[in-house]
Amino acid sequence: MSLWEFLLAHRAEVLQLSLEHLFLVAVSTGIALLIGLPLGIMLTRWPSLSKPILSFANIMQTVPSLALFGFLIPLNIYLFHIRVVGGIGARTAIAALVLYALLPIIRNTYTGISGVDPAIREAGRGMGMTDRQLLFQVEIPLALGVIIAGVRVATVISVGTATIAAAIDAGGLGRYIFRGLRMNDNTLILAGAVPAAAMALAADFLLGWVERSLSRGAGAWLTRRRIITAAVIASAAALAVWAAVAIHPGGSPSRIAVGSKDFTEQIIVGEILAQVIESKTGLQVQRRFDLGGNLAHDALVAGEIDAYVEYTGTALTAILKLPLLSDPKEVYRKVKEEYAARFGLEWTEPLGFNNTFAILVRGDDARRLKLRKITDAAAYAARWRAGFGQDFMSRPDGYEGFARAYGLKFVALREMDLSLTYRALVDHQVDLIAGNSTDGLIARHDLVQLEDDRRYFPPYDAVPVARQETLTRHPEIRAALRALGGLISVDDMRRLNYEVDGARRAAKDVVEEFLRNKGY
Repeated sequence: MSLWEFLLAHRAEVLQLSLEHLFLVAVSTGIALLIGLPLGIMLTRWPSLSKPILSFANIMQTVPSLALFGFLIPLNIYLFHIRVVGGIGARTAIAALVLYALLPIIRNTYTGISGVDPAIREAGRGMGMTDRQLLFQVEIPLALGVIIAGVRVATVISVGTATIAAAIDAGGLGRYIFRGLRMNDNTLILAGAVPAAAMALAADFLLGWVERSLSRGAGAWLTRRRIITAAVIASAAALAVWAAVAIHPGGSPSRIAVGSKDFTEQIIVGEILAQVIESKTGLQVQRRFDLGGNLAHDALVAGEIDAYVEYTGTALTAILKLPLLSDPKEVYRKVKEEYAARFGLEWTEPLGFNNTFAILVRGDDARRLKLRKITDAAAYAARWRAGFGQDFMSRPDGYEGFARAYGLKFVALREMDLSLTYRALVDHQVDLIAGNSTDGLIARHDLVQLEDDRRYFPPYDAVPVARQETLTRHPEIRAALRALGGLISVDDMRRLNYEVDGARRAAKDVVEEFLRNKGY
């Protein structure tokens, strides 16, 4: 369907995600203003502090957003015995957005007040004004246009960065963008991007109008009473948000939180865990899906979720940083043992499928060139362009060892988001990619998986991982998860992925149908 048809058909969800996005932006910008404005004023009184404070704010803006989220999740900060920073969800997203918004507010406050004509200050002192009166009645009104310009920049930055917050289950329009990238669906991408862009433009226009009004000399309306009123309102809003998001969302002992990574297969297996736990135990399950990178593991260790599905090879190399092993049973034994000792986590029974890296080419190329194995494609690598995801490029079991094992040297190497590699391959922008062997997009786009004939990749058996503390408290969950052992074959998983990615069905409905057919 077209974008307009999608927005009309899903208007309730679009409105909900837009309000979540606006909530994140408004609250984080408000808190950044409460912190940044006093800091900027302080720097005008103690200029020697400007270099370290502005340097810190500059550094915060250079940290990649997903990396900052990953750093903040295990960083638990408490105030009055309530955690105000740490974990997944809106709490951490707001903390990250505040850090990103601080620089323009601090810098513009400092610059605006410092730029007030010294003669005006002397005139105020000559009239008998105290430093406090000079600040509120002269300096801030004259610098207000510059300060608003900083708030304007901070707000627009927050609107854009808040889309990444969906990667840590903080909601917002980023959910549509991530779903669209995952499903190769332009309509979904636009459904998240267009409202976010409209929100940024509206904020920029409104604050720009305020800035222009003040620059035309309309700052005289600012009185001490209005400043105090605005500060009280902002403080009340910040406290209300603090109360709303600081309490642990999974704190109820009768609620179990199931997480997932941020691709289709993980949403499906996460939904399988959630539905089986609900049906077998009667417990309420909170779904905390779409966690990017290794955030699902971080959230599990931090106690933000109780279970999710991990892959043995990923756990061995990317999390435990151990050498590659090829025997599936040995890999499973090793990660099970290490996770229990290091993290207090328990690996249950393998689900039954191995989602290894899939080296993919277009079907017409495979048939024309008679490609079956990766060694068959090695002869063409010098004339081919390859596209790989950032994860594959950076992992110890990824590109470097893969290229060395097969003697590959491509004419061009493109690094991009994994979901975009499929689009690039289909559109003939690249000639070979590394996907996942169970992806539904393989069948949808007539792609061919080449055999790993040199057995480079370790096994990636999908296994539910849970907190031992949770399983001790609810032993019925352990029984429910173990009952899933061997339930899903590679063909099953590829078919489930296709139903979501290819047929565009909701993961919840696909899982319900699958479990019913399996006797659940």
